[in-house]
Amino acid sequence: MTSRRQFIRNTAIAGAGMSIVPHWVSATQKPHNKLEELKVGLIGVGLRGTNHLQNLILRDDVRVTAICDIDADRIALCRNLIKEAGKNAPLIFEGGPYDYLNLLDSKEVDAVIIATPWLWHTRMTLDAMKAGKYAGVEVSAANTLEECWDLVNTHEATGTHMMILENVNYRRDVLAVLNMVKQEVFGELVHFRCGYQHDLRHVKFNNGKQPYGGGVEFGEKAISEARWRTLHSVKRNADVYPTHGLGPVAVMADINRGNRFLSLTSHASKSIGLHNYIVKNGGEDHPNADVKFKQGDVITTTIDTARGETIIITHDCNLPRPYSLGFRVQGANGLWEVDGNRIYIEGKSEPHKWDVASDWLARYDHPLWKKYGEYAAGAGHGGMDFFVLHAFVESAKANIAPPLDAYDAAAWSAVTPLSEASIHQKGEPQNFPDFTRGLWIKREPYSWIKDTY
Repeated sequence: MTSRRQFIRNTAIAGAGMSIVPHWVSATQKPHNKLEELKVGLIGVGLRGTNHLQNLILRDDVRVTAICDIDADRIALCRNLIKEAGKNAPLIFEGGPYDYLNLLDSKEVDAVIIATPWLWHTRMTLDAMKAGKYAGVEVSAANTLEECWDLVNTHEATGTHMMILENVNYRRDVLAVLNMVKQEVFGELVHFRCGYQHDLRHVKFNNGKQPYGGGVEFGEKAISEARWRTLHSVKRNADVYPTHGLGPVAVMADINRGNRFLSLTSHASKSIGLHNYIVKNGGEDHPNADVKFKQGDVITTTIDTARGETIIITHDCNLPRPYSLGFRVQGANGLWEVDGNRIYIEGKSEPHKWDVASDWLARYDHPLWKKYGEYAAGAGHGGMDFFVLHAFVESAKANIAPPLDAYDAAAWSAVTPLSEASIHQKGEPQNFPDFTRGLWIKREPYSWIKDTY
């Protein structure tokens, strides 16, 4: 934490940060009316929102001026964190679900970070943009196609920016592979695999006391994410959480910047995982043992792109398994697979034998991690939380488009409603809307590499 604080206080390095972020989007963008201090309001300070707060209060170029939540205990915890950091007390908004609108009216807020339950993400982001507040929203950004279009249309109508805060785009191995992609190590890209494969049964249920303290309650009898997240598994048969895997792959494939998603097909397995968990931990007589979960345990989605690549996304959160995002990046010259830590490059690797990927990833370590990796230590999720928050803060201070913008938020989040429709229609293909209205053809690709050397 000390090194990250020193990073922000070092004005030379902080200035270098500004040379990084704008060029991730477009070399033609120029910062204007740059703020020396960004006044940030937090809407939602549960576990994720509190993590953002802990990183924000280490920065001397940020002042957390307002926090909003309906949970008095979370408000109290955040007040203490701010006080212990020696910062000024923030404005407090705890007057019910819509008190965030009063936060958005405050002149003491330049930008907001939204870390609330999923169904609130879009409406809060829209209200933030309409209020002229630069918005950062946690994943996923939208639940329906209408909400996806609302994000794009409101951004275009207001001129206010929003960023989808997909931290996996900044994971060290992901950025190293992106470096390899941009240097054409894999050759012309052909195929990707990714997903969210994470046993979340302990997150979806608890005993109404500690978030991960055991038990099989969800909804009103539970606390934390179990109050709302599990209901999506009851009501929806869809990939409800696609962006951790898809976000990094979309950047590698230049989606919305020279390429776009065309269509998808989705299939769902049977649903037994959550029921078995309830029976095992609460007994066959527990009332929740009668709940019918609509979401299949393993959901597989295949996407076609305009440039001819295919992308397979897997959602697998209701069965026992180790964590993996299942990345595979494959091109004409070889491929990388995260599971097994392996890579093969024709002409470089021994024929028909895998190389240890770590050696290649170290060789192509991304310039951002080379320069600032030590400052990211302790920021959360292996350091990638530092980078995603830094990109948000610097983009908001300069009031420029962020590296992961409204068009990205819409395209990635659209997987949820489209997969739901395809599953309902027994795997029928679903067309992606073109959220850029044709501009994907001429929008500049990400230039994360050349502009950071």
